[in-house]
Amino acid sequence: MGTNPILNKSISFAIRIVKAYQYLQNDRKEYVMSKQLLKAGTSIGANMKEAIQAQSKRDFLSKTNIALKEASETEYWIEILMRTNYFGKETQSLMDDCIEINKILQTIVKTTKKNLNIN
Repeated sequence: MGTNPILNKSISFAIRIVKAYQYLQNDRKEYVMSKQLLKAGTSIGANMKEAIQAQSKRDFLSKTNIALKEASETEYWIEILMRTNYFGKETQSLMDDCIEINKILQTIVKTTKKNLNIN
């Protein structure tokens, strides 16, 4: 992994999401929400990887905003899976990591908008 902290966190988080997906599919026989979780949770890092290679600061902002939206969606799916008892209390750390990523991305978006003089 490189030296970009949010990218590193996103990749580590995506690996945990893949494992959670495998657990949901294989052990819990849950096929619909698990797929949503997989798509949203792994796309955070993919969008941050694109943001790092952005063509401009506005492109960076756009990709980071997409990553933020995906992180928010991932948080939603984790909460639904917890509330429906597909996930137990042991997955609270997954939720905590997702919340942390959300906060970091919110800060990056806010700072980038400020630097670009965008409301």
